[in-house]
Amino acid sequence: MRRPTTATRSTPPAPKTPPAPTTSHRSAAGIAVAATALLAGALTPTAAAADQPLPGRADAIRHAQTAIASLAGQLGITDAQSTAVRDVVVDADGSQHVRYDRTYRQLPLLGGDFVVHLAPDGSYRSADRAVLGDLAVPTVKPSLSAPKAANLATAALRAANLGETLRKVVATPQLVVDALHGEPTLAWRTQATGQDSLGNPVARVILTDARTGRQIDAWDSIETATGDGQSLYSGTVPLQTTLSGSTYQLKDATRGSTYTGDAQNKTDTCLLTICLERAPAVLFTDADNHWGTGAASDRATAAVDAQYGTDTTWDYYKNVHGRNGIAGDGKGSYNRVHYGTDYNNAFWDDTCFCMTYGDGDGTTFGPLVSLDVAGHEMSHGVTSKTAGLTYSREPGGLNEATSDIFGTLVEFYAANASDPGDWLIGEKIVKPGFGKSALRYMDQPSKDGKSADCWSSSVAGLDVHYSSGVANHFAYLLAEGSGPKTIGGVLHNGTTCNGAAVNGIGRDKLGKIWYRALTVYMTSSTNYAGARTATLNAAKDLYGAGSAEYAAVGAAWSAVSVG
Repeated sequence: MRRPTTATRSTPPAPKTPPAPTTSHRSAAGIAVAATALLAGALTPTAAAADQPLPGRADAIRHAQTAIASLAGQLGITDAQSTAVRDVVVDADGSQHVRYDRTYRQLPLLGGDFVVHLAPDGSYRSADRAVLGDLAVPTVKPSLSAPKAANLATAALRAANLGETLRKVVATPQLVVDALHGEPTLAWRTQATGQDSLGNPVARVILTDARTGRQIDAWDSIETATGDGQSLYSGTVPLQTTLSGSTYQLKDATRGSTYTGDAQNKTDTCLLTICLERAPAVLFTDADNHWGTGAASDRATAAVDAQYGTDTTWDYYKNVHGRNGIAGDGKGSYNRVHYGTDYNNAFWDDTCFCMTYGDGDGTTFGPLVSLDVAGHEMSHGVTSKTAGLTYSREPGGLNEATSDIFGTLVEFYAANASDPGDWLIGEKIVKPGFGKSALRYMDQPSKDGKSADCWSSSVAGLDVHYSSGVANHFAYLLAEGSGPKTIGGVLHNGTTCNGAAVNGIGRDKLGKIWYRALTVYMTSSTNYAGARTATLNAAKDLYGAGSAEYAAVGAAWSAVSVG
């Protein structure tokens, strides 16, 4: 079997006129195509008139289906596979980008995702594939049973939490085909969850070879990070609320009906994606539409911060990138504050489409509801709905960096004098017991004692919160340039790994380049070399191949030893 490789781009040979697609069907997960016409050519729809409106989502999907049907062989799609649309991007000039997931014999195919790029008239241009090569496996019948896979995952979860007595541990295996870690392998992807001694959640995904029982990979699956309100960290902030009778609700109808509720210090008990018992989100209400007191002792104060973070993150993505909500569908998420007991974390959960915030233990962390943390965690939701960067190794570091980058840009976007923008992550939530002034430092990531400033082959072995340092460092240099400067009242110093000086192009251009790279070019397997290519492609699209911005992207990556 030919070993697959991670890849960037498939482009068509000289066009041929193909036969019509022979088979197509729909699946519950979305539109799927099983193409048997393996012709290596581009089917070019009739060019649209110049005065016609931009193609819509359905048009883009139809064009992409046509391309897939005619180019199945070139795209590595076989009769054993089916495809489902994950996301669609239509550019201002009408160019279309349709992102797909794949299954193999009805099993999820890790590394099967790809993006089809189309011209404004719907003709095929190219494709980005997470993995190249043959993605088939000899059999879809496992030698290792599901119960044994569950036992191995349970042991792995306990091993990752040594010294902690875990309870309510549940492990649920799912059979998949893994093409992300070398030769395609039948594997068990097992979600192992439990609670620590305080009732706070722990969760880990364990990928196990379904033939030998060997652990292929493992990663944490909790992704760590007009009224007015007196917030804990951001001063007095405006809030859009809902009047119900004579009572105001902390619910914003102008932003997809986002709302904030009290988890009442309870926690979730979940089995994979099915939560047997969820901590509540009791909607906050108020009599005069003036929320919180600015003190942590008032339970509404943390709710003000959470709702403000949701509002600001929503506005950033909509006003800067044209994205209507986290999933791009106009639907709001919701927040739960006061989760668990002394819970030192905050997390985004795709299964509830919600943000959850702990109160911290008061010694290491205070309530984890700061603006950059909110922007960070909600950006995990954007990544999940777009590139789907795998939460381990280099893709996991890029996943975390994406959230750090956009969390930081949300903070700058807010322009809040009580929490001015800077390139520190979590500086508002840390307490003296943490021992440092912030969780992470994007100008010089190694200041936290664990993160990497520069890329090397060892970066893939770091925890994703520390391998993210390379991309965080790149982002800072691209926006601000190298050398010392004070930003938001904080002294920063953008060092470089190659000793070269780097000129920044500004935060706005960084955000536009990274967002386009994430939503159009990155895939689940994108590593640092792939991120360089994706951001260069984005810069070329936005500013031109000969632009100063394009050159700056290359220089910033070189300054962190990528490329």
